[in-house]
Amino acid sequence: MDAFYAAVEQATKPSLRGKPVIVGGLGPRGVVATASYEARAYGPHSAMPMAQARRLCPNAAYLTPRFGLYRRVSEVVMGLLRELSPLVEPLSLDEAFVDLQAGEASGAAGEWTADTARAVGERLRRDIRAATGLSGSVGLAGSKMLAKIASEQAKPDGLVVIPPGTERALLAPMPARTLPGVGPATAQTLRRAGIATVGEIAEAGEAELVRLLGRAHGGALYVMAQGIDERPVVAERDAKSVSVEDTFDTDLTDRARIHAEVARLADRCVERLRAAGRSGRTVVVKVRSYDFSTLTRSETLRGPTDDPAVVREAAARLVESVDTTAGVRLLGVGVSGLAAFTQEDLFAQAGARAAEPPGVRPPEPAPPVAAGPAAGEDHGAVRRWLPGLDVRHARYGPGWVQGSGLGRVTVRFESPGSPPGRVRTFAVDDPELEPSEPLPPWGGQPSEPAIRPNVMSSSEAGEPTPGTSSP
Repeated sequence: MDAFYAAVEQATKPSLRGKPVIVGGLGPRGVVATASYEARAYGPHSAMPMAQARRLCPNAAYLTPRFGLYRRVSEVVMGLLRELSPLVEPLSLDEAFVDLQAGEASGAAGEWTADTARAVGERLRRDIRAATGLSGSVGLAGSKMLAKIASEQAKPDGLVVIPPGTERALLAPMPARTLPGVGPATAQTLRRAGIATVGEIAEAGEAELVRLLGRAHGGALYVMAQGIDERPVVAERDAKSVSVEDTFDTDLTDRARIHAEVARLADRCVERLRAAGRSGRTVVVKVRSYDFSTLTRSETLRGPTDDPAVVREAAARLVESVDTTAGVRLLGVGVSGLAAFTQEDLFAQAGARAAEPPGVRPPEPAPPVAAGPAAGEDHGAVRRWLPGLDVRHARYGPGWVQGSGLGRVTVRFESPGSPPGRVRTFAVDDPELEPSEPLPPWGGQPSEPAIRPNVMSSSEAGEPTPGTSSP
């Protein structure tokens, strides 16, 4: 998908279409998750510090991520991919590999050509746009590595096919970092040896690469430089852990606040655990200090659990063993040792509660900072209306927060199918203004199921080239 988070925001907010949009953490330590193509023209890109992005593109719309909506749109796209083949390997919410050869799109004849592969890819792009209103880019090739490279070349809103036999000529002039596994350290080692492109990696030979990088890494790199990638498309990946973490705008030093944040993160972690239908046996706490030093502590329970009280109590014991007096920049809570069943750790839970002094309760989670039901809003707390989040006014209907401050909140009232809407300002505690569930790009009601178009049949699709597609 093309600039996925930003594209969803533009599709659901008519006033932002064709304008620079940047999605990510809005605090002083936030980073860019996605920048629209209009914003990228000024320099911002994913993983850039948000403060730097604001300097480069001060006139962009800076929005808080709405991951619940992004997942909903992603499910529609992944459903379309699974209509093509049972072998779909998601890489993230907005990208996946598809083994077309395992599907039924080839037709009865079983013949594969570049033209029929292109027909499958173009039909997929049309189906994605019809179902979501968004654009995706498709790369088709004989391997995962090449399909990924082709999809990057196709962006935005395009399709690239790499016919068999052309791989080496295509790869030769590309930078060494094009290949999987070539990060900054490996690229620097190669540069010192006078190797800068994929073609030069192939020319260096396997023996030289093994000498520079070791047998496993050097040998694998030599094979990939020939355009060979034997990795299969893996449809199901068993998650090894579930975790959540937060970076704070200012370092935390108050122990009560730290315990409250850990309790809140533990609850969020269990929500994800239950959503995946899993339980876990090992609780892990991650603490990053003001100087970026990071500590992890873990505790293994007697059996797997998805009880939030058990996870909270274990996380509280773990964070108590960490010195946080100098200030905490980041906290995380995770659960590993996953299982598909629950065997409650009743002894650990009872023991922990018995150890509490009479009349002492564990700290309550801190009030949420984001407006919206997904944040578990406490209506007794002062709301913080974050830019981009959805609201509904009793008189003016659905809208989204443009900004807030000095006791006021500015809302633009529009929905995916409407023209750009009017802007109105209210007091932050206006009783007629409430957080709302987001409307999907295709409009309708927040709770209605995703619209699924008719997908291609094998007779409509033609007969694609054997290989993989990376939309």
